[in-house]
Amino acid sequence: MKIACYCMGICIFHCSITISLNYEILSAFILASAALAIAPGPDNIYVLTQSIANGKKYGLATVAGLVSGCLVHTTLLAFGVSAILKESEDLFFAIKLLGALYLFYLAFKVFQSDVQLQFSNGEVPKKGLLQLFKQGFIMNVLNPKVTIFFLAFFPGFLFSDSLGPITQFYVLGLLFMIVTFIVFGFIAILSGSISDYLRGHSNLGLFLKWLQILVFIGIGLFILLSNK
Repeated sequence: MKIACYCMGICIFHCSITISLNYEILSAFILASAALAIAPGPDNIYVLTQSIANGKKYGLATVAGLVSGCLVHTTLLAFGVSAILKESEDLFFAIKLLGALYLFYLAFKVFQSDVQLQFSNGEVPKKGLLQLFKQGFIMNVLNPKVTIFFLAFFPGFLFSDSLGPITQFYVLGLLFMIVTFIVFGFIAILSGSISDYLRGHSNLGLFLKWLQILVFIGIGLFILLSNK
């Protein structure tokens, strides 16, 4: 019995040594995901308008649909980029470089955009819970910009030398989904207060605009400077 326990202890200790995780990179990824979710964009504005029109639980159904769609993009990324990583480190670096440039491009597009946040002026049609979930899911899955963004964002945050890239991409995808669901969930629950506050503080649009710019540039620089 003692020998079995001793062997088990050695196995656990050995696993803890062989599985190396870079928690600084994971922490940076979580913070970047939260900043991206908070910064105003089509998805969180859509959640806000649906929550105001249909109610909080309907907003949460929209959030669940949008977040679930991320699993499809994560799968495409995990198997596609992992195959490229096995072929060539230089090609993988090229993907990271293009990803950083794409994030800089997004920052430039935000710089050119209007400061004012745009809300729907017309009446948002009432929909059921399942209908909103399906619509959020389809919106996310069929949006090629999400796939491109995942390709730009995720490769710079690989966090382990011992775990396979497919596992790492799924871990990152799960973390991204959790963080996004929490942030979007708060937007849905506090939709009325957030909407009133945004409408009453027109100068907030300028702050949020520069927040987006700094987030995109910061993530782009992190990807360029990462050693992985």
